[in-house]
Amino acid sequence: MSGRHVAVIGAGVVGAASALELLRAGYRVTLIDPAEPGGEQAASYGNAGWLSSHSVSPPAMPGAWKHIPSYLTDPLGPLAVRATYLPRALPWLTRYLYSGATQARVETTARALRSMLFDAPALHARLAREAEVSHLVEQHGLLHAYRSRADYLADAFGWKLRRDAGIALTEWDTDTLRAQEPDLHPRYTFGVWVAEAGRCRNVGAYTAALVDAALVRGAELQRTRALGFEIVDARLKAVRTEAGRIACDYAVICAGARAQALAAAAGDPVPLETERGYHAVITDTTIGPRTSTMAMDCKIIVNATETGLRVAGQVEIAGLDASPNWARAHILRDLLLTMYPGLPQAPAQSQLRYWMGHRPSLPDGLPCIGHAQASRDVVHAFGHGHVGLGSSARTGRLVAQLISGAKLDIDIAPFDPRRFR
Repeated sequence: MSGRHVAVIGAGVVGAASALELLRAGYRVTLIDPAEPGGEQAASYGNAGWLSSHSVSPPAMPGAWKHIPSYLTDPLGPLAVRATYLPRALPWLTRYLYSGATQARVETTARALRSMLFDAPALHARLAREAEVSHLVEQHGLLHAYRSRADYLADAFGWKLRRDAGIALTEWDTDTLRAQEPDLHPRYTFGVWVAEAGRCRNVGAYTAALVDAALVRGAELQRTRALGFEIVDARLKAVRTEAGRIACDYAVICAGARAQALAAAAGDPVPLETERGYHAVITDTTIGPRTSTMAMDCKIIVNATETGLRVAGQVEIAGLDASPNWARAHILRDLLLTMYPGLPQAPAQSQLRYWMGHRPSLPDGLPCIGHAQASRDVVHAFGHGHVGLGSSARTGRLVAQLISGAKLDIDIAPFDPRRFR
């Protein structure tokens, strides 16, 4: 090892991937996180499990402003804003709508996201092999299910973005869809299959395995919360934590939804918001998708995981501290039951699991990756929103390259933390 010490703040999937890549580059690494890696408190745990290398469409598309009334009046809709949180969320929402106001802006965002995601399944397969959990990462393609071909054509711009990015798409007619997905409700009559994409069968276990692999290779894990930085003459001296200072030469901010205060302490105030996401799981069933599936009419993802059949999706803007609205998870459960009518329509409570967590999201749908303003010894690597799992492996490589001064895999200008100034 070089002897140079890097503190990685956050032991989620981005922090775990960063730690492994930094160890590979010869650095001494300390992970800082107050909670259990891969535990239920983390966004990594509750992820839908898609390694969606084709997720290049930003959250806001042209015309999104037309849906504002439903955001505010339907607390169980695909995207809802709690009225009490609206004053605080309004600046973020304004930037969110602006980012997708024109096709040109959306096309620019799509190119940037594709650069982060294009080989996500292969990069994760490599990490999974190193962590000895290859069985958790698969590249079997992903399916988008539509009620009709007309509904698919109504989404033409989004699919054009993907084709323009070089993504191969296969259209499934009704007969093919029935043959490939016999458990899916017959109301779905058209599908788009993306062969290059993949999935993770247990994101929490995968994240924990990556952290364990980093510890086996010499990393340390400090169970404490990072509070800020000790920077003298633009050089980092230490990370300040609740347990005291941790002396280090470099630091990486991978703190997810709680990264905003740390980014500001490093000289880069950013409009980070938490998109609260829910999931529901039905255990002990063999009914469900052969290929992980998104129902395009209700924007939910269904994935057969090691822990059960998981349905996830939708967004609630309500901040970090508001109590969960479990009715949203119950809606996901009910949608899952209608998608796969062969499931028990009144599953026992012992078969059901619910979860709520926080996606760390920036309004333009792009993460923050790059050196901090206060010191180049601090690197930002957070705000991945809806592509956190898929883009985490690439982010880990970029973190190691930024700190070592190596050539970067991709152009990171679109992810510059200063783009919001």
